[in-house]
Amino acid sequence: MRLTVTAYLTLDGVMQAPGLPDEDRRGGFEQGGWQAPYIDEDLGRLVGEWFGAADAFLLGRRTYEIFAEHWPKVTDERDVVAARLNGRPKYVVSTTLGHLDWDGSTLVNGDVADAVAELKRLPGDELQVHGSGELVRTLMAHALVDEYRLYISPVILGSGRRLFPEGVMPTALTLVDRRSTASGTMVGVYRPAGRPRYGAAGLEQVDGVVRDTFSRRAGL
Repeated sequence: MRLTVTAYLTLDGVMQAPGLPDEDRRGGFEQGGWQAPYIDEDLGRLVGEWFGAADAFLLGRRTYEIFAEHWPKVTDERDVVAARLNGRPKYVVSTTLGHLDWDGSTLVNGDVADAVAELKRLPGDELQVHGSGELVRTLMAHALVDEYRLYISPVILGSGRRLFPEGVMPTALTLVDRRSTASGTMVGVYRPAGRPRYGAAGLEQVDGVVRDTFSRRAGL
């Protein structure tokens, strides 16, 4: 299975508590629910499309607890998200949980990287990670992520936990798809492309003419 990561982010990269005011108040965060004003039909279609491709889910403890509190209560058979989450296997990475009540849930023990590599070898289309920031950074460090799907809302919070904080594994990405919603959410689909490359933009002289290299390379 391919391992895909889906995350809701602000323009300044915050992923903490997008859905509810009390979802995650760690660090005194009081801006929970920031993504709710940008939920619209366009977003719903995208979410349904990608959830429909899930054969299994990989979740961190906090995301698992949030999902397990909400989605088993949804009984609408037309709800693709609920149908997939309730009906497909869920693998939960945690060192503190001892028992999982949500049907179809399995606790991941031992070395996370090795366990996830084994899960990726199972038959199927997608092993999906939603939220689970700490888990995502572990997966990044071991080059286990195949695709990032980032929903970027047009809002800046100035505080909160970020998906890519200082110290994260330097990674180059290739944009493979981009979409937008009526409410202003920009959706980028990226695939890892190795380590970042570096260069310099400065001045160069060609045939006696001094040019800015950025302008030349950009065709200005």
